[in-house]
Amino acid sequence: MEVAVHGRDLEKALRTLKKKLQLDGLFGEMKKRRHYEKPSVKKKKKQLEAQKRRRKSLLRSRANGARPSGGFRSPSGSGEQRT
Repeated sequence: MEVAVHGRDLEKALRTLKKKLQLDGLFGEMKKRRHYEKPSVKKKKKQLEAQKRRRKSLLRSRANGARPSGGFRSPSGSGEQRT
C-alpha cells in the first residue's frame, strides 16, 4: 500500500494512510488478534454475526415493502401461520 507525500504535507499523508488501512480492515483484524480466541468462541461469534446480518437484511426488506423470505407456509400455500 502506498501513500504519496506531496511537499512537506506529512500529516495529510498519515491521515490518508490511516483511512486506507481502516477501509482495508487492518485495525479490526489487529483488535481481533490481540488476544487468543478459542475455536468454539470464534464459531459462536461467527454465528451471532450471521444472525445479525440476516436480521438486518430482513428489516431492510420489510422497510422496502418486500415480503420477507423464508418462514413457515401452511400446506395450503396461503401463507397463514400456525398458532
